[in-house]
Amino acid sequence: MEKPHEQGEVIKERYRVQRVLGQGGMGRVYLADDLRLSGRLCALKAVVYGENLPEDVIQQTRGQFQREANVLARLDHPNLPKVSDYFSIENRDYLVMDYVPGDDLLDLVRQSKRSGKKLPERDVLNWASQIAQALIYLHSQEPVILHRDIKPSNIKLTPSGVIKLVDFGLVKLLASGEKTITVVQGHGTAYYTPLEQYGGDTGHTDPRSDVYSFGATLYHLLTLRPPQEARKRFLNPGDMKTIQEVNPDISPRTERAVMAAMEVHPRNRLQSVEEFKRALLGDWNPVIHPHAALPGPKIRDLFAASDQQVMIWLVVVMFLTSVLVTIVR
Repeated sequence: MEKPHEQGEVIKERYRVQRVLGQGGMGRVYLADDLRLSGRLCALKAVVYGENLPEDVIQQTRGQFQREANVLARLDHPNLPKVSDYFSIENRDYLVMDYVPGDDLLDLVRQSKRSGKKLPERDVLNWASQIAQALIYLHSQEPVILHRDIKPSNIKLTPSGVIKLVDFGLVKLLASGEKTITVVQGHGTAYYTPLEQYGGDTGHTDPRSDVYSFGATLYHLLTLRPPQEARKRFLNPGDMKTIQEVNPDISPRTERAVMAAMEVHPRNRLQSVEEFKRALLGDWNPVIHPHAALPGPKIRDLFAASDQQVMIWLVVVMFLTSVLVTIVR
């Protein structure tokens, strides 16, 4: 990888680099000051093309980058960072986004593990509601926009409690005829990558691929351990522990929804983020009513629950029945 930009360096006479926020195989993300808008911080993503790449490949990839950056710049959603600029200098392409303060969800997982406490199910479902809204928005675009790298480290929680789905490094546009346009080649992170995505652009990915990654992310948040990779699950079905085996405090409904989103074969999976959101939350909107009761279980969840949980529900049913009988008398 080429030498990074130095602290204080000004790019395009506008963006002054403060420090590196992160880096990957083909570039880095910098925290930078916007010199035209006093006080504004931005995340400046630089994609670097190696000198060994053929010129026609570089030109084709740059054309794809510009088309995708133009689409991302038109997006406007409270759970997505706003893309404000994009440009190219020599062998680098740049994407400028709002800087999102706060911890990413992987940081919160690590903090919870150190404290010996699980993340509250209510908090995770609140975050899931916001992630779902961002993905529903992306999948409703024309052409459809897939993220393809949903994972805890790509989701930030701002100090005000707002979730932001960041890093569009692997985002893919679905054009007509199922042709795909990709800015940066990539396969996501193994723990959260659906089986069909391992083929790169030769594999068929669609919104169900984001459903899988979304479900795998929630599995990690609810258990504090990453899920087994899809390839291993395909070869050894049943090896991965269920959510309740790791964290018995999680409700059967939440577990059932997450595991349905993580079905290895796309055909068996929940077919859209909207469907996943309904299975997970029902009519509950945790953003508007954060303290409302968690969504109740379905009948099949009661039969799938542990013996202890079944006993609890039987006691509740008996109590309600006795109250009803008393009222009738």
